[in-house]
Amino acid sequence: MHILYDGLIYKLQTRGGISRYFKNLVEALPKDFSPIITGYRSNQVIYPEHPGLIKYFYPFTNNKPKRLFEPLGSNFLRLATAIAEFDLIHPTYYWSHTGQDLKSYGKPVVVTFHDMVHEIFSKQMDPLGQVAKVKLRAAQAADLIICISENTKQDILERYSVPEDKLKVIYHATDLNESMSYGPEAIPSRPYFLYVGSRNLNYKNFQVLLKAFSKILSLQSDAVLCVVGRPLNKSEQEMVNSLKIGSAIEVFENVSDHHLAKLYRCSVAFVYPSLYEGFGIPLLEAMACGTPVIASKASCFPEIVGDAGFLFNPNSPTDLADLLLLLLNHPLERERLISKGQQRVQDFTWEKAAEQTIQAYKSLII
Repeated sequence: MHILYDGLIYKLQTRGGISRYFKNLVEALPKDFSPIITGYRSNQVIYPEHPGLIKYFYPFTNNKPKRLFEPLGSNFLRLATAIAEFDLIHPTYYWSHTGQDLKSYGKPVVVTFHDMVHEIFSKQMDPLGQVAKVKLRAAQAADLIICISENTKQDILERYSVPEDKLKVIYHATDLNESMSYGPEAIPSRPYFLYVGSRNLNYKNFQVLLKAFSKILSLQSDAVLCVVGRPLNKSEQEMVNSLKIGSAIEVFENVSDHHLAKLYRCSVAFVYPSLYEGFGIPLLEAMACGTPVIASKASCFPEIVGDAGFLFNPNSPTDLADLLLLLLNHPLERERLISKGQQRVQDFTWEKAAEQTIQAYKSLII
């Protein structure tokens, strides 16, 4: 089977969640498949490795401005499809390099929807509605829509007039595991809770974690909040100062996968206060690396966590603080959740995701 994946995602993000998703998906395809990827030559891009992989590189670099890159990419994709034989197209992002005309290739179209954040938080994420409009076109053009959680599927059904039988839930997985976590990388010297990911958007709900953490410091003064990501911004620093917890915050930037795995494993717990995500891969990362998870009782998180972690009211710092203290003071409960998480994460593998995706492909071709 020949599957065409356009290279747009490698323009939008050389490394990131969606590009990693397609890398893992392609690498898990059977050896007799022939995935086709269009892209550009760059040492920063990590392309998938597959024995049948066919690459068509753009005759230009990633330095082109967006207004030129998109039409050039679209024209090159047309040229590549005139040369390459393919059975269906699976664009790496919603609008692809097809000039937003996915149906024009006369082949089945599969589109993966990673979340509905542009629609749900439109004022901050998509105030002009441009991305939402493109996503709607992609949903209407697709013969099959892969949703990365049941929650994402329901979000689509609530907002788009698409038949439910066109949607298929296929879960993500994680690359991290506990065996990666025993290197020499530095970690906080005191008991710490871990936050991983971006914080610049309101729905990430990071301020609730800061407030909850401040509540436990009066009872557990040696605790630390370890933040993996960019340094605190001005508003975050102002809140930290007002809560008087600055000496208990440690930020780690640009960590490797092995370092991240160690930070997960050695933490008291991983905390995910977000109000919304399409899936929440950090939850799987934490479980795979052997640490308990505490997540918002919102969005897809109950679906992903199951009974393998604690859920809290995302609007209640007190609710979260109670769970932080519980895991600090009850090591047996912490060990119970670690065991539950290690069992739970086995339900999510890239091999399973690839197998289900292959069946979805075949349903459109055969």
